[in-house]
Amino acid sequence: MTTGPEMTLVPTSAFITAQDGLRVHVQEWRPRRGAAALPVVCLPGLARTAADFETLARALAADPISAHRVIALDSRGRGKSQYDRDPANYDLRVELADLLAVLTALEIPRAVFVGTSRGGILTMLLVGLRPAAIAGCVLNDIGPVIEPEGIARIRSYVGKLPQPATFQDGADILRRLFGTQFPKLTDPDWLAFARRTYKQEGARMVPDYDPRLAAILQGVDLEQPLPSLWKEFEGLARVPVLLLRGANSDILSAATVKEMRARHPAMQVIEVADQGHAPILSGAALIEDIVAFIRSCEAAEAKTPPA
Repeated sequence: MTTGPEMTLVPTSAFITAQDGLRVHVQEWRPRRGAAALPVVCLPGLARTAADFETLARALAADPISAHRVIALDSRGRGKSQYDRDPANYDLRVELADLLAVLTALEIPRAVFVGTSRGGILTMLLVGLRPAAIAGCVLNDIGPVIEPEGIARIRSYVGKLPQPATFQDGADILRRLFGTQFPKLTDPDWLAFARRTYKQEGARMVPDYDPRLAAILQGVDLEQPLPSLWKEFEGLARVPVLLLRGANSDILSAATVKEMRARHPAMQVIEVADQGHAPILSGAALIEDIVAFIRSCEAAEAKTPPA
């Protein structure tokens, strides 16, 4: 993996007006040379932002074999996107409509999608509305079945994170919360994690999302099985899929991965050692594996006759 050219790539920001007038922020990395490669659209997890994809985006935009335009979204209520006055709109149907608005505004008819957790759910839902939009996808620690233990853990901290005094304080908080899922992260890793999780707001440090996102999870009855997405997943049967699973994940079980493989035999699977939900998209080996997969999507696209 090259480490020089991509470090000089500077992303640009744009704001897309959603169907209800709310402004959705997207961050974009463009190759230094014009490229006809498939664009890559990155969708973050529930309380995460476009910042989670920076390392991957730089590598893809600077790839000497097949440089890609990369777009990463801040879903409404996260990052630089506008917070919704009505927290009921932090809903998958609304966020899917936001995604469609972004794809239309940025003139992206077809792309490879990288979806972490909730972003992967949006990718599976998208195939039902606009199947031609998906040329391949990376599902980061998410599948058709979501384990209730993981939802209970996420519900315990979303919207309830302690307020740190500094980013280093934030790193210590995150280590206490997630250290068992990510036992091999170093001090610099935790500090980088904190910088992707918190922001400075006046004199305070706050999470980089609307704390009212917690309402999404409060109504989930963990005593009842969560609705599955097998039908949506099977809609991906004709496109390349790479599944990442954290070895310590409490959201995506090994049994679900086995069933996904049975229904999509060509699906590639990478288990990320010493990581939980969701694997951090960094580290040379993992980034190289994802870049290689996206290159393979590009190669498959080139062999596909036009419709």
